[in-house]
Parts: sequence; C-alpha cells; structure tokens
Amino acid sequence: MSRILLVSAVALIDADGRVLLAQRPEGKAMAGLWEFPGGKVEDGETPEAALIRELHEELGVDTQESCLAPLTFASHAYADFHLLMPLFACRRWQGTAQGREGQALKWVRPRELRDYPMPPADAPLVPVLRDWL
Repeated sequence: MSRILLVSAVALIDADGRVLLAQRPEGKAMAGLWEFPGGKVEDGETPEAALIRELHEELGVDTQESCLAPLTFASHAYADFHLLMPLFACRRWQGTAQGREGQALKWVRPRELRDYPMPPADAPLVPVLRDWL
C-alpha cells in the first residue's frame, strides 16, 4: 500500500473569469508542466489553512477560509505515492499574484486550460472546472 499524500490546490478566478496556472520550475518533479497553485498539507493543518499559507508563500496573495469554496478533488496513483488533492475555487484575495519561487504564472480562459500540459492528477480537474465556470 503506497502512502497517501494530501495536497491542497486552488483555482484562483479573476474578475474576467480567467484561472491562474503556475508552471512547475526546473529541478522539481514534472518540471515545465502547468498546475493549479497549492501545496502539501502539513500535519495538524486543514486543507484550507494549507492553501492560505501556500498562496502567501508562493504567490504573495492573501485570502481567508470563507473565500475558499470546495469544488472537486483528484485521486491519482503515482509510482511511489497516492495523491489526494481537493481543489477549491477562490474569487477573492488581496495582493497581485507573483511567482515567488521562480515559477511562471499565466491567467488562462477556461476553454484554453486543456492547451496547457498538466500533471496527471491536475488534468481531470479541468473539465469539472470548465463546466462550473
């Protein structure tokens, strides 16, 4: 039985209905692929708290739990772990998103999301998000 890794992700949605994607930087697993921002949920942390922390650390934006709406989730078996990833939608935050860890960012229209190569766990979330938007 492989270990379960809990990662929280968010679809930041701007006033024009575009979704923020972040490109995995060189040196990381699956470098070059585009993903929804987020990160690992630490021990004793809720998925929402992890997102609030990760958004601040990675993108320099601040939001609160009441602005995070659970949307869907991914459950994907990688070779050495099983990823469980809740995806939240967020339309309200403070600050301007910037790639603080050297990652490229792109605001993408929902119908264009499928044009960006994504990790296997992120890709199935796109149709759900597109239908919801």
